[in-house]
Amino acid sequence: MKNKGLLILASASLILSSACKKETTIRETSGSDVAVEDSSSVKALPAGPAPNTIMTEEYVKHIGSLAFLWGWPMVNIHNRKVMFEKLPEPSYKGGIVPLSPPNQLCMLTDYIKPGEREVACPNQDVVYGFGITDFTKDAIVVQVPDFGDRFWVYQVCNQRTDGYAGLGKMYGTKPGFYLLTGPKWNGKVPDGITGVFKCDTDLGIVIPRVFQTDDPADKKSIQPLIQQIIMYPLSQFDGKMKTKDWAKIPVLPSPEKEGNEETKWVKPEVYFDELPAILKEVPPLPGEEAIYGQIQSVLAAAQKDPKIKAILKQAAIDADQKLITPLFQFSNVGYPLKDNWTTQGNGAQFGLDYLTRTACAKANIFVNKPNETKYFYQDKDASGQRLHGNSKYAVTFAKGEVPPVKGFWSLTLYNQYHFFSPNSANRFSLGTKNKNLKYNADGSLTLYVQNTPPSADKMSNWLPSPKETFSLYVRCYWPEDRVIKGNWTPPAVLQVK
Repeated sequence: MKNKGLLILASASLILSSACKKETTIRETSGSDVAVEDSSSVKALPAGPAPNTIMTEEYVKHIGSLAFLWGWPMVNIHNRKVMFEKLPEPSYKGGIVPLSPPNQLCMLTDYIKPGEREVACPNQDVVYGFGITDFTKDAIVVQVPDFGDRFWVYQVCNQRTDGYAGLGKMYGTKPGFYLLTGPKWNGKVPDGITGVFKCDTDLGIVIPRVFQTDDPADKKSIQPLIQQIIMYPLSQFDGKMKTKDWAKIPVLPSPEKEGNEETKWVKPEVYFDELPAILKEVPPLPGEEAIYGQIQSVLAAAQKDPKIKAILKQAAIDADQKLITPLFQFSNVGYPLKDNWTTQGNGAQFGLDYLTRTACAKANIFVNKPNETKYFYQDKDASGQRLHGNSKYAVTFAKGEVPPVKGFWSLTLYNQYHFFSPNSANRFSLGTKNKNLKYNADGSLTLYVQNTPPSADKMSNWLPSPKETFSLYVRCYWPEDRVIKGNWTPPAVLQVK
């Protein structure tokens, strides 16, 4: 009943929001006459309950649950900014995690290593970078070196985790300097800027991804390119390509107790203390005015009434456990496909799809747009049993049916916490980057997913699993149309003896 009430409330809010827009309504009268009615008078209607309206405990709980689902990804980004703005310069946490103050970024020099806990579901196909944008300070310049034939893409998203810039191989982006601006910026674009992208929120994220193979020679040749991937305030722009040797930046110690799970960026106990700042940082999308009104009215009531504040706090704690935590499981993300795979088709283009946005943020935040990357998630084998290290599995791509991409593809394994599980082979994914994969006599490709090593002739195709439960994840970077349209899906994960 609680979920039903939440859905009814959300629907009512959207209907009210639409009604509150100034518009001209045409209605039929007798005969052929048509009267034009100016409905601008409804502008005066409140977006939420009028001040001092009595709020029942159940009402506050429902609004609290909706607000928790709606705002979870934005609070996540906000709290990363609060944490990273304490950094004096780009640095590596524990030598493996790229961190930087807002309006700068930090690049790795190789694949990300096990032990990273800042972002769930990293991949080992690209060299990553990470930076937070804060447009309250300045517009920002992002450098794009000449990558040649190498695949690359910069994820550039707002505080909602929706993408707003097209920078990558699939866009035919030229080398140069690209300007990112905030919603209030109206400055002059200087000479030498190649392109401009405007963000509709003050905070955002930039994540460069540059493809790299397992070949040591390729890992060496990528270094000069990585050194040119830099982000800085517009005030520092001089038209010259800057460089930075990322191998020489400071290394920060890791916390003594890092834990197995992703860093808890959203804490329900203080969620409603932080939410007012997010409502100011993130302007409503068309159709969201009523939702903002509902949430703001409850927050205002909580400021006056300790009982309402306590109910909201408990609503956040309950929603975190009952509403958000289940979204961590891939079987609850997006929509189902055959053989128990799931996917989503609006990554980084979520709009008003709060459920999918928050599910992705919980399970694997910072997904790319579908034309940049298509993702397929798997928690179960073909029979519906949870993937577990006690069993052995085979994933066979028929001849000509390896993931159809213009960029690259990979099959990655994650442990129960959606991170890499250390193993004797130091291997966490298989795909385009691996040049020694062995195909079967009929042209098919079988990958072996199991805890113990297979026979010697299958070792190149072995994806080691932990002893516990785990998940599989197919990435298709720069996917072909049949992947985007759903005409290609991954093969079944079969349990074998």
